[in-house]
Amino acid sequence: MVNTKTPAGAARVRVLGGPTALIEIGGLRLLTDPTFDAPGQYEVGPGQFLTKTAGPAAAPAELGPVDAVLLSHDEHPDNLDTSGRALLGTVPVVFVTESGAQRLGGNARGLAPWQSAQLSRPDGGTLTITGVPARHGPEGCEPFTGDVIGFVLTAPDLPTVYVSGDNAALEPVEAIAERFGPVDTALLFAGAVRTPLFDGALLTIDGAMAAQAAGILGARRVVVAHVDSWGHFTEGRAEFDAAFAAAGLTSLLAD
Repeated sequence: MVNTKTPAGAARVRVLGGPTALIEIGGLRLLTDPTFDAPGQYEVGPGQFLTKTAGPAAAPAELGPVDAVLLSHDEHPDNLDTSGRALLGTVPVVFVTESGAQRLGGNARGLAPWQSAQLSRPDGGTLTITGVPARHGPEGCEPFTGDVIGFVLTAPDLPTVYVSGDNAALEPVEAIAERFGPVDTALLFAGAVRTPLFDGALLTIDGAMAAQAAGILGARRVVVAHVDSWGHFTEGRAEFDAAFAAAGLTSLLAD
């Protein structure tokens, strides 16, 4: 998906499939959760598999230079697969959870919630990358789902961009809105992932929660990711769009 509602100065966002999107802002090119493997089954535990149903819209070699990867977490193949791991070593820096940076090593830089780092822009300015909280399931899920982080991109002369990562709660969104809202662009990972491990509780937001999140953030534009290419998503783009229509927020959605 290529966003066609991008005014001058705003971020350009191209969703490549699953949670993988290329963000262009301030002359920098940032890639979220890289997943470039072919369709197939991917083991997540003894006898447990996730099924990838479609490949990406572009291969890594077709993307051109990437200045940084924004990796919400490194422990699930639908957010970081084999090809994605290979790509990590080709970029200058990978922003990820603190625990993820320990596992990945090399150019991985861990960010705690509310911790920031700066990237130099080609025009001489800087882009601030702030790690923000996310929760990949119901309260207390971390021992099972692992740590997850979102990101907010800011600069004095650029619109604010929020990247949710795999998040299933609105409380983190409320805290983010208090510090950074309103945001120009919200890249929301949805898909309404559920698991019997938590009696069917959400591991990522559904469309209705995404519409609520957009309102909380005061988002001017919403780009959806993490709603296709994997069999365990219980909602796709159609359900996401329907939820925004029901909330009267269709005008926020990028094409």
